[in-house]
Amino acid sequence: MNVSATDLVGELKLLRKGRGISVVQLEQRVGPAMRAAFGIADADEVAEIRKKLTEALINLAASLPDDLRTAALAAFGLHEQARFPFYQDRVKWVAQAIQRDERTARRRIDEGIARIAELAVSVQAGESEPAYPSRSWHTEELRVALSLDQEVPEVFELRRVVADADDIDELDLALTLTNSRNRREKVGEDDLEVDVFYGGSLSRRMMESSERFGLMLRLPKPLRRKARHDIALRFRAKLSHPHYVCVPRHPVDLFDLHVKFPQSMSGGIVKLENLFQDDARDPSARGEALTPDASGEVHVQFRKLAPGFAYGVRWEPADVS
Repeated sequence: MNVSATDLVGELKLLRKGRGISVVQLEQRVGPAMRAAFGIADADEVAEIRKKLTEALINLAASLPDDLRTAALAAFGLHEQARFPFYQDRVKWVAQAIQRDERTARRRIDEGIARIAELAVSVQAGESEPAYPSRSWHTEELRVALSLDQEVPEVFELRRVVADADDIDELDLALTLTNSRNRREKVGEDDLEVDVFYGGSLSRRMMESSERFGLMLRLPKPLRRKARHDIALRFRAKLSHPHYVCVPRHPVDLFDLHVKFPQSMSGGIVKLENLFQDDARDPSARGEALTPDASGEVHVQFRKLAPGFAYGVRWEPADVS
């Protein structure tokens, strides 16, 4: 059955009434959209229905912004501090928790439920399944903005990860720096600055090779299977980069890259896709030619990235003879 997000929203709004997930006659609240979206069979007993709904709603809500997650879980009676027998009391609790009035609290609840329905429909349709299997986690979206038009190149990285197992509490990330002018020059720890804007804290940092930095990001709390989590990082590197590529350790569904070049940029720019990492720095490696727009920017996208292969852009610095 193809599930409509609109139908699912309607059924979820019915579920939130009264005691919410704890209602005695729960099976009467579960319509065809919820059964299809959350894998509820006709033969399932009430306890099994409640278990499936609880796990699905908590996992889907995990990727929402804090206020929407709090509002949605409280509405269903799933927030441990808001298990009141009446929906109106849970609305009041949400208003206090997000420090807004009740009207705003109801709007946040509706927004949270709508977002949960959208996520459930995408999962049910198979849109969020990674192309390559993972036993730990994969990246659903990786959006990167690279600025080369300043003294120290700077990267902003927004990443949404999906847990493919329970109790994922750390993400193993890595960044490789290469020097286009002198490959023999050793890369040191001071050559890379890392800031975590949100989504976790840097728990470990080590040199994995002469050029590659290993980064361990500790999450605020362990992720359950299928839970989504957003992180934002900023990198500053002191070396000149002949290329910027993503070489995923874990599967990546979407890699969206914006690169802003300096006005002095005169060399060629090529798109690199599905290359061995060492080939990314090889000027003879072919790729689609790219032309910066009037702002000096190029924008490329890649989908279903294979772990271990490189995707991104390579350029020729203006001062290369």
